[in-house]
Amino acid sequence: MTIKVLRSGVLATVQDLGRRGLQHLAIVPGGAMDAVSHRLANALVGNFRDAATLEIALAGPELAFERDALIALHGGRFEPRLDGSPMPVSRPVLLRAGAKLRIGRAAEGAFAYLAVAGGIDVPVVLGGRSTFLPGGFGGLGGRVVSAGATIPLADEVEAISAARFDRVVRGGRTEEVAGTGARSVRWFAPMMTLAATDPLVVRVVDGVHADLFEDAARAALVAERWRVAPDSNRMGYRLLGPKLALRAPRDIVSQAVCLGTVQVPGGGQPIVLMADHQTTGGYPRIAEVISADLPRLAQAAPGSAVVRFERVSLEEADAARSDLARRVDELLERLRWEFGDEND
Repeated sequence: MTIKVLRSGVLATVQDLGRRGLQHLAIVPGGAMDAVSHRLANALVGNFRDAATLEIALAGPELAFERDALIALHGGRFEPRLDGSPMPVSRPVLLRAGAKLRIGRAAEGAFAYLAVAGGIDVPVVLGGRSTFLPGGFGGLGGRVVSAGATIPLADEVEAISAARFDRVVRGGRTEEVAGTGARSVRWFAPMMTLAATDPLVVRVVDGVHADLFEDAARAALVAERWRVAPDSNRMGYRLLGPKLALRAPRDIVSQAVCLGTVQVPGGGQPIVLMADHQTTGGYPRIAEVISADLPRLAQAAPGSAVVRFERVSLEEADAARSDLARRVDELLERLRWEFGDEND
């Protein structure tokens, strides 16, 4: 069973939760830019959290399904159309063989995740199914999803989808997606990672090189608004704003970097390292984005989104991480209850 790609989107790749424990071999974890939305999309179709999904950036592809399939689209606010009719998002949808799904453009946010019951069945490479574009491996041969490609699904996807939809309905009322033969439920999962403020507030802790910057630069980091540059990508979000200057020229020995590291190249414009970041870097590190805010930052659309940084303590960062984990776990538990099982 496969999905046929009729038209490509801006950037669609197969992703999971990434590859852990390989950075010493220069292989970053990678994986979904917005891991929270990826997990929720999987939960909406009864998958375990590490099943591969289709990550869609800014504008999605047009897809044709060969068989019946239970799907869910979750993350940024997109406006998909199924056989020409609006398709509900953030809820399970049982579509029929031959259905055509056009994802369309993001109305809010940047990334959405298309999950299919049983997962996307690409080979495991170095412990994960994620596409790592800089290295050219994982997913569909290390490439973006393009027109003419086929996306493999589980052999039993039709049976899995029917059984899971029966469980999630459990005699309750369903809704037809007008004119498509597809059916869905009336409840939905909230979008947890879209910006709650304008500009988006992103919390940071001081980086290892924060003291090397001028006082005015450290103040500007949290006082100014920063626009996410159009040339931002899965490796890093470039930020446009005032130049951040060092107290004096300084050579930095390359050191390990991680998801959320805020580096400042010689031009003075900061870059926040994202999912496909390099493993080491030689630019001074003024700050680190706290893990709880990385999913929201991922949803900041390049070219239009504006962010503002807020400096917090390590204790506050740890509390925010625990709070996000608790809220995600509570929502996942409710979704597991809808399916009547323990999938996550």
